Amino acid sequence: MLIPHKQLSPEALNNLIEEFVSRDGTDYGIEEISLSQKTEQVHRLLQQGEIAILFDEETGSCNIVPRRELAQHDIRER
Repeated sequence: MLIPHKQLSPEALNNLIEEFVSRDGTDYGIEEISLSQKTEQVHRLLQQGEIAILFDEETGSCNIVPRRELAQHDIRER
């Protein structure tokens, strides 16, 4: 299920984004980027509609994914 980022409180959204950008395996390339820079990038991509928050009801977990992946799996906003 897609979760519109505007429906989350600012604190919940920031916590979700910080958890996402600090996950193991999140790679931003050779250049080291600060946590605040990473979270700003994710905020900007959410605002631009390039990425979306996806909630998995089976696992009770959230992930941030590119919108093009949602189209491939026919997942739509509710």
